[in-house]
Amino acid sequence: MCYDVNAQLDSQLKRAMRDADEHAIKEIKEKMLRETDLPLFHVTGFQHPKMFIYTNESPNYPTVSQWGLVPSWARDKKDIWNKTLNARGETIFEKNSFKKSAKDKRCIICIDGFYEHHHQGKETVPYYISRKDKKPISLAGLWNEWTDRETGEVLNTFSIVTTEGNPMMAEIHNNPKLKGPRMPVILPDELEDEWLAEYKDELDQKKLEELLKSYPESGMTAHTVGKLRGKNAVGNQPEATEYFEYDDVKVEY
Repeated sequence: MCYDVNAQLDSQLKRAMRDADEHAIKEIKEKMLRETDLPLFHVTGFQHPKMFIYTNESPNYPTVSQWGLVPSWARDKKDIWNKTLNARGETIFEKNSFKKSAKDKRCIICIDGFYEHHHQGKETVPYYISRKDKKPISLAGLWNEWTDRETGEVLNTFSIVTTEGNPMMAEIHNNPKLKGPRMPVILPDELEDEWLAEYKDELDQKKLEELLKSYPESGMTAHTVGKLRGKNAVGNQPEATEYFEYDDVKVEY
């Protein structure tokens, strides 16, 4: 699963910066940044933060979107968007909430890292996971525009696609209530554009499904951090990603 992330402006602008368009970057910072909830040192999807995403319709210029995909058929966002923070990659072309977006509305969410919880006896220990080379992480996502029938408000929303966890994530994300460890789909830099490619037929679907693989643990690093939940939670502060030691817990990968 992926319910908690760290997303800073420079990482969120990863794809926009590829073209080194200084005018566009300045415009984004001056006009669009105020529409987001950035910076996000620690945020949970259940807060439905507003972030930048890159859609198949605008692959290099970000769109402001809110976490928790609301499909077009939904009558009320509150009834569904807590259930659509993540989309299981194995079923995105089948599930009613995601299948239209899987074909026509795919996106990339650039973040610094994400958090997962490890179960150690009665204690739950949070880990912060990032790329070993410290570069931004590009997550595969789905998006949709939803119109509130009562107010006319148009809401852009997204979901993060998940897949089977790699061996490192299997150790960290060991929730006994879940059916096997999960992790977000992290796209290698050279494959980002393939996730945003046009969908025309079942062959294209197979190409997309081939991208929904576990990112190799050799390219990732993880360490324990302070509590993310409850009265002692660090909150949305820079310290959220800092190393915190727990007794009898493996601390680094």
